[in-house]
Amino acid sequence: MGKKMAIIAAQGSLDWAYPPFILASTAAAMDMEVKIFFTFYGLPLLKHKIKAKVTPAANPAMPMKMPFGPKGFQAIDWPIPHAVSGVVPGFDSMATSLMKKQFKKKGVATVTELREMCLALGVELIACQMTMDVFGFEESDFVEGVTFAGAAAFLDFAAEADIQLFM
Repeated sequence: MGKKMAIIAAQGSLDWAYPPFILASTAAAMDMEVKIFFTFYGLPLLKHKIKAKVTPAANPAMPMKMPFGPKGFQAIDWPIPHAVSGVVPGFDSMATSLMKKQFKKKGVATVTELREMCLALGVELIACQMTMDVFGFEESDFVEGVTFAGAAAFLDFAAEADIQLFM
């Protein structure tokens, strides 16, 4: 019997959307059985359209110097204090746009592409039923292939998993 990986995805910002899908798709490609339990703010990552944004003010560890600039030219570091990022209107949208451009420039798959890869590799994406009830989501709000279950069903798998991660 192969190894198992259990992941809880509880965050829905763009920077937190990548780790569960990257780790799950990698583990599945290594022939591990993988299940991701999406709860609270991670649940919208299963919706048809992912609207995740970068939220620098909520993540004080996020580097506020990221290299951006035209291809072939020296990239410019934009030093921006965290205090400013939390109060400037539209800053989250600008940071999201810049991060998406940087990911594309570096050939990083989108969150949607990674989610599709996970489904194609047999990763089970589980929507937390309680969170759906609390936030008013319906099964039709989510992409095809999602499983709907409560915490107990996921914990049965997680208790036997070789690797358990909370993100």
